[in-house]
Amino acid sequence: MAVNLQIPSESEIFPVAGVEIGVAEAGIRKANRRDLTVFRLAEGTSVAGVFTRNRFCAAPVQVCQAHLAAGGPISALVINTGNANAGTGEEGLKKAQDTCAALGQLLGVPAAQILPFSTGVILEPLPLDRLVAGLPRAIADLAADRWSSAAHGIMTTDTLPKISSAQVQIDGKTVTFTGISKGAGMIRPNMATMLSFLATDAGIAQPLLAKLAVEIADASFNRITVDGDTSTNDSFIIAATGKSGVNVNSESDAAYAAIREALTAAALELATKIVRDAEGATKFMTIRVEEAGNTEEALKVAYAVAHSPLVKTAFFASDPNLGRILAAVGYAGIDDLDVSNIRLWLDDVLVAKDGGRNPAYQEADGQRVMKQAEILVRIALGRGQVSDTVYTCDFSHEYVSINADYRS
Repeated sequence: MAVNLQIPSESEIFPVAGVEIGVAEAGIRKANRRDLTVFRLAEGTSVAGVFTRNRFCAAPVQVCQAHLAAGGPISALVINTGNANAGTGEEGLKKAQDTCAALGQLLGVPAAQILPFSTGVILEPLPLDRLVAGLPRAIADLAADRWSSAAHGIMTTDTLPKISSAQVQIDGKTVTFTGISKGAGMIRPNMATMLSFLATDAGIAQPLLAKLAVEIADASFNRITVDGDTSTNDSFIIAATGKSGVNVNSESDAAYAAIREALTAAALELATKIVRDAEGATKFMTIRVEEAGNTEEALKVAYAVAHSPLVKTAFFASDPNLGRILAAVGYAGIDDLDVSNIRLWLDDVLVAKDGGRNPAYQEADGQRVMKQAEILVRIALGRGQVSDTVYTCDFSHEYVSINADYRS
């Protein structure tokens, strides 16, 4: 069951001018399931993306990167679930290219203006005939208010759709920021199976948007982990249509800071919703490392704790076996770490200091915090002034069950 995941109502999901979405049932893997989504983007829309660094990256990722690198306009996105088209060699690459050609022909644009995305089972051939047959139905469904349908349509093992939508006043104009994401397992993005699509009606110059996409991914999707696995298909896309009349061309423009803040907030909301709906999750944990010497060592410690199966199973059991956290800090890879400077808190409960257990710590206090659905773990290293945060979840029996039976 998802941990405190909020789904906005239809009245709280704001369409983005210049973006139309259509969703259809194509039978990619299972019948009677919305599994094919098309985004049509208005002319002049800027698009940028960040993708998996997994060397076994999927065919659609390779095609997306090539089409974006070509520098031409992007007119549409096409997303299928049920099949990742990863580990499929030259045949898979051709099917991703053929998908673009088929949609391009229907929309009257070149194949190079299409970005394809796939998510689902790896190492199985993409049923291209079914996908292509479903495209006319997705196109017929195109409308501005299909964000909720799209959020459902890109789900795999997700239990709930993940949507973020907000409107911000910038330069006296209303600017919209709406996005969706999917992912529940195989999550440790490195830019899991993770996809996210975020759009705004602000105008953002292409070079600036490409830079922003990387920075925003680092502040959001690259700060979450469910199980430490980086997928072959991770993709994060930002589209800026410019229809609001608010435009930025450089970081010195007056509206830049507000646009960057709103995009980052939306991406962080979508990223943490992935963790809240992680496979089998019962707890949502924030791992905050403080007083680090630099960002690299802060993240080393945060991820060592967040990835530890022993830590994650202790949280599932509400067992304050907190030596597991200290052990993870110790093996995080900071060779000159002085453990006598480390302090560890569970929420407001000081558990450890001066290299050992806080004399005032009572296990009943730790137990009380461990039973909460949301838990803050704070670790002060006593090495500097840098702080950073990673979001994760517990490991339950259900995580094993879901992944043992994923392909059925």
